[in-house]
Amino acid sequence: MSLLLLVLLAIACDRDVFFVDDQRVDPSGWNLNEKLSFDVEVDDTARLYTFFIDLRLTADYPYRNIFFFVNTTFPDGGVAADTVECPVALPDGQWMGKRSGGYIDNRYSFRKNMIFPMQGSYRFEIAHGMRDTNVVGVKNVGLRIERAGGERKH
Repeated sequence: MSLLLLVLLAIACDRDVFFVDDQRVDPSGWNLNEKLSFDVEVDDTARLYTFFIDLRLTADYPYRNIFFFVNTTFPDGGVAADTVECPVALPDGQWMGKRSGGYIDNRYSFRKNMIFPMQGSYRFEIAHGMRDTNVVGVKNVGLRIERAGGERKH
């Protein structure tokens, strides 16, 4: 298979991706006060979107789940807050998600078929919501927004 064909297939598979970015977390641990920020420019307020958190862990992560606090700041300054619980291991300790080398990757949807209510710049801030001040074993956290394939009904 030619390289061009592989590139075209990869683009076709991700044609519904509106925004994707991930950030590395400090290897010594993710502090409770550290917020990861993602800035998104929005022009289309009619289209529906699905929002995801992408998570990469190491086997050092000590829990079966992780909680996230997701704050969305709207272009007009308004703020919406979500708390998202994401399971990462089964009760027997077996990791959920895709394993690759020493990493475990998961994707969690936290808003489905949502619209952006206004055009402009949105800021998404993600912080962990665990009881420990410093959480180890989190490698990367990302925000992914996909077009949901429809438009809101008026």
